[in-house]
Parts: sequence; C-alpha cells; structure tokens
Amino acid sequence: MKYMLLIYIDEQVLSETTREACYAESVQLTHQIKSRGQYLAANPLHPTSTATSVRVRNGTPLVTDGPFAETREQLGGYFLIDAKDRDEAIGIAARIPGARLGTVEIRPVMEIAGLPTD
Repeated sequence: MKYMLLIYIDEQVLSETTREACYAESVQLTHQIKSRGQYLAANPLHPTSTATSVRVRNGTPLVTDGPFAETREQLGGYFLIDAKDRDEAIGIAARIPGARLGTVEIRPVMEIAGLPTD
C-alpha cells in the first residue's frame, strides 16, 4: 500500500546547518528504503513564503500568497512510500529526521482507477 508521509516543521526555528543535516540524512534514508523497494518519491518544499493558494468560488479563482492557514508547524516536505501496512509506514516515518524536529503525518494513498501510471 502507498503512504504519504507529510513532514511538518516550524520552518522559523531551523538553522541552515540543521536544515542541511536533515537533507543529508533524508538522502541516506531514501537510499535505504529504495534498496527495500519501498521508495517512491521524496522532496523538501520551499518555505511557505513562496506558497500560493488557489480557491475557486462561484467559478472564479481566488489567488493569495502564502499557505491556506497560519500554523505553528508548516508542511516542509514529503516521502511517498510503499509499505506492507501502517506499522511498517510508522517505522519509516520514525526514521525521517523531521520526526525529531516536528511531526510526520502518515496518510494512506487512495488508488483511483483511470489515473495515468508510470
């Protein structure tokens, strides 16, 4: 089953040194889970200051700068994995450096028929 691991961190408290260390450790983790056939994708996201939110109301797109909501932690990146079950996904999530600095949300991915595949 596919799982999306969403990494939430307070981007204001991360130093550049800590951020780079997280990236390096995350790269190592991706190689480890790839060797087990569990890696599908992973990437950090640019800061929320670069975000754009789009809402369509009455057929009109409303575009605003920034994230949808102000929160203590911001979505900082993701891993998309293939795990046999929730427990295996938890094990991988616990190894993500962001789990030590923030929160990793685990969400099963819904499979919808008709979507393009690789």
